[in-house]
Amino acid sequence: MNHGNRFVDKNTMLVREFDRYILEHPGFSEKIPDNALVVMQVDGDDEFNEWARRTAQSMAEKENPIVYVTITKLVPVRSRIEKLKVEMAA
Repeated sequence: MNHGNRFVDKNTMLVREFDRYILEHPGFSEKIPDNALVVMQVDGDDEFNEWARRTAQSMAEKENPIVYVTITKLVPVRSRIEKLKVEMAA
């Protein structure tokens, strides 16, 4: 079964979340070598993880290390809206 588009979308979301994590925890990025290819992994999602590893290995440059970052817990996305106003159209 070809999961390409679904996995691309999932990877895009994970990379976006990882970028936010790095902004909030800048010291974490020190664990990642310069010019590394970061590969997102999700604890318990073997099918996605294998796709991400295969994709990364096919894209990696010889001189660039590959770093696997495994997300072990991802909480649901929550809205930042605190108040709403609803108006009915006349």
